[in-house]
Amino acid sequence: MAKPGIPQGTRDFSADVIRKRNFILNTIKSVFELYGFQPLETPAMENLETLMGKYGEEGDKLIFKVLNNGLNDAKNIDKAKMGFESLLQGKSTSALTERALKYDLTIPFARYVAMNHGQLTFPFKRYQVQTVWRADRPQKGRYREFTQCDADVVGSTSLINEIELTNIYHDVFTRLNLRGYEIKINSRKILAALAEKCGGSNFLNAITVAIDKLDKIGIGKVTEELIERGVNVEQVAIITKYLSITGTNTEILQQATTLLGENEFAQSGLNELQFILQRTSKLNIKADLTLARGLNYYTGIIYEVKAPDSVKMGSIGGGGRYDDLTGLFDVPGIAGVGISFGVDRIYDVLEELNSFPADLQISTKVLFFNLGENESACAYGQMQELRRAGISCELYHEQSKMDRQFKYAEKKHIPFAVIIGSKEIETQTCVVKNLRTAQQEILPFNQLPGYFTK
Repeated sequence: MAKPGIPQGTRDFSADVIRKRNFILNTIKSVFELYGFQPLETPAMENLETLMGKYGEEGDKLIFKVLNNGLNDAKNIDKAKMGFESLLQGKSTSALTERALKYDLTIPFARYVAMNHGQLTFPFKRYQVQTVWRADRPQKGRYREFTQCDADVVGSTSLINEIELTNIYHDVFTRLNLRGYEIKINSRKILAALAEKCGGSNFLNAITVAIDKLDKIGIGKVTEELIERGVNVEQVAIITKYLSITGTNTEILQQATTLLGENEFAQSGLNELQFILQRTSKLNIKADLTLARGLNYYTGIIYEVKAPDSVKMGSIGGGGRYDDLTGLFDVPGIAGVGISFGVDRIYDVLEELNSFPADLQISTKVLFFNLGENESACAYGQMQELRRAGISCELYHEQSKMDRQFKYAEKKHIPFAVIIGSKEIETQTCVVKNLRTAQQEILPFNQLPGYFTK
């Protein structure tokens, strides 16, 4: 018999983990609501044609395709076999698969807007917290099944939206007590200007895909990849000079203006960066011209949030502007901008930094001891009174030694115990013990709810 297991890149979540994750999720949702965003959910699966071709060459390879039903039917076997070779090459046939697990939340959101734009009030501000799947190689901070939290605004080109999203990042990470994070910002327009300086817009995809790997493979490997993609030595020199731009935000913008400023795209992108940086100067935000985000649908400002340097994690959030994403679904002209939080990576960062609040693991506040049939019946009645007052509590499941019940409370981080024996039933009182301080007192039954709600 095979040992039980789970697919690589997926995880089980215990109660302790779920409480910590809920702390993160509830914090993010509360900030989204504070800024006027409303919730939305889309299916786990999308039609394959909805997803393919939207994430660039690298992204399309990571889409989990779902096999059609009935492939074990004899008349479908030959068609399936014919499709497997194409599937291994990142392609597929309708005979084999027509659906896929969603790769992110942005494209399904664009599909939703395209289908419902006649009923939506614009600007439409939505947030979405759901599971996504990527056929990636599992490693620290990178999973095949994980949760994304997105906030998007569609139907507006105002840069006020970018300022709002930058502040959402700041508010969330401040509430999570995550110090040392850094928000990086760039513009795809500046990258488009770089591509034109290197010979034309047809180089944009090659440049962004290669630059997006800079942190992982280094400038040497990026240079090799650019040459392999058809960029010549002179053009690579321009890109290398661009990637070497550093300094303060002001210095970076000045150097980029010197290198690319005569280009119309560069002027627009640099002006947008300056507008946002001036209005978010109190936040930990940094212009970074090496930021590329190798997804085809971004057209303007792009974001990435870097984890504190003390944690080897990389990005914990990202996003950007996409001025015609719904055009992919034959509904052109609806501008949008959005950001995403990497919940699983944020969890790992907070865990490594030991930054979760200490009281998250308290589920049951009061444990009623079980000292016998009559005593437990009385305790159950008092326990229900506490529950009606909104106090979480439980009765130990069987009569047992006091020491065993105390150990149970300790393991479950229950802070209070209520003990009702035969003597207490006679006097209509109970012993309340604070298990953290070891202090205890005797209370009448009618004062018990007030003790825990004061």
